[in-house]
Amino acid sequence: MSTDRGGLRIEALDPFDDEAFDTWHAVYLASQRHGREPAAVTAWTREEMRAQLQRPGRRSWAGVFLGRVDGEPVATGHLLTPLLDNLDQAQVSVDVLAAHRRHGHGTRMLGHLTEQALARGRRLWIAEASWPMTAPADGAGEPGPGLLRGHGFTLGLVEVLRVLDPPPDPGHLRALAARAAPHHAAYEVRSFVGRVPDDLLAGWATVTASLSTEAPMGSLSLEAEVADPALVREEEELLARQDRTRHAAVALDPDGRVVGYTEIVTTGHEPGLAYQWGTVVDPAHRGHRLGLALKAAAHLLLHEHVGDLRMVRTWNAETNDHMVAVNDLLGYRPIERYGGFERRA
Repeated sequence: MSTDRGGLRIEALDPFDDEAFDTWHAVYLASQRHGREPAAVTAWTREEMRAQLQRPGRRSWAGVFLGRVDGEPVATGHLLTPLLDNLDQAQVSVDVLAAHRRHGHGTRMLGHLTEQALARGRRLWIAEASWPMTAPADGAGEPGPGLLRGHGFTLGLVEVLRVLDPPPDPGHLRALAARAAPHHAAYEVRSFVGRVPDDLLAGWATVTASLSTEAPMGSLSLEAEVADPALVREEEELLARQDRTRHAAVALDPDGRVVGYTEIVTTGHEPGLAYQWGTVVDPAHRGHRLGLALKAAAHLLLHEHVGDLRMVRTWNAETNDHMVAVNDLLGYRPIERYGGFERRA
């Protein structure tokens, strides 16, 4: 079924329709790449996105939409709704080919996505936009933030995309770990690649679910996620279908409980690249330099298991002084800002 919005014909796509999905991804990727340095482009690869859409699991539902003008694909939309928590929320994302911008297509696609969100009972809409480090810190005057602000979205969180290229020497990582070690002598730092070991599974589920409330989220209206070991195993099945590999480290307290974690993910679709995902230390266990110890351990895993590593990417809230300091020690440099925007219907 398709909908006409001011000359933009919008259709929901079947992720099992390879030709239609390939068209969708080509528009999305071209939009993401336009005007940005290659290191800043963190778009999902085609096969990773396809795998997620074809079998998303119990945690969320996602849909993709393609907008055409006179049969020509010019815009894409992506809508995601959590199913187990944050049940008032929808995440919306719009991309428009550079040659077709400033014709209202982004506005039309955004309107379609928010209508779809309302139809699913979602009245809190969250969207992201990026802008160069040389632009104003709040993205004022930039096209992505401008589109969202023009439709009632407000900026709730500013994050900075940082890259590590080349990755640090293993000797530097070991020196950082040794610097942190005296501060957490009562704790164990344990690393692994791939599936979460069975004895860590319950603790891993709990600590990773806390990321949305324990990491700085500005004024974004986010609730804690459901912590369920079965969901961790479900996510691991998705990672396998996406050809992604987790490299992780956890901190265990004297009783053997997981009180902190970090994870870096590599993908077979982007050889040489890695993505630093979440890092959290339980508030009751902060002040022991566990964040530095965890990140040093995870980056050492990359050196041991990824022979062609050339770049790691990560995001931090601009206000997260502690984690920014850790990343500075590792050698990350900032290249772009991201904004989290929200609107209530």
